[in-house]
Amino acid sequence: MALTQMALDSLDFDATVALATKVAPHVDILEIGTPCIKHNGIKLVETLRAKFPNNKILVDLKTADAGFYEAEPFFKAGADITTVLGTSDIGTIKGVIDVANKYGKKAQVDLINVADKKARTQEVAKLGAHIIGVHTGLDQQAAGQTPFADLALVASLNLGVEISVAGGVKASTTAQVRDAGASIIVAGAAIYGAADPAASAAEITAIAHAGKSGGLFGWLKGLFS
Repeated sequence: MALTQMALDSLDFDATVALATKVAPHVDILEIGTPCIKHNGIKLVETLRAKFPNNKILVDLKTADAGFYEAEPFFKAGADITTVLGTSDIGTIKGVIDVANKYGKKAQVDLINVADKKARTQEVAKLGAHIIGVHTGLDQQAAGQTPFADLALVASLNLGVEISVAGGVKASTTAQVRDAGASIIVAGAAIYGAADPAASAAEITAIAHAGKSGGLFGWLKGLFS
């Protein structure tokens, strides 16, 4: 059982809101991707927060410095999760964790390009990181990489943190990702590239939620409380 997250990657503000409108009823978390948030800014966070009160919102800042200072305005604007690079200084990571705790929200540490993923995961878990992001980037996907080996590594540590998995996930691999220990399954192109994004999102979410009981919002409440 896992939550689903839709990555909104377009640079076009109106197109992003339109896509979110189609998929929001069928996913748990709306992610504003890094290029998207850089191009559109905090106004997009405020817009999505107002339009989709039943979805969690992740802002993929990939913070590399000034963690507390950079993340705080986005939590104030309605973000539930912001991301910080695992390659950042440990003080930067702690800053994002601290500000997330200040607002009762969550910090996700992105392991993209981290050389020693085991050591860094253990280190940030001790600091109180809420989510570890196992992330195979677009350029890495183009080179044939997948997130499965890194997911197996992080899950085997049994640190009690949530694990988010991103990197080419689609309906045919969702069950594998879920069963390997993912708490959050991120899909981007598999949804926005589909002929019917809403139907694709619904299919992935049905697989991710398999075995879950208590209803969607009960599950969300338990996971994010």
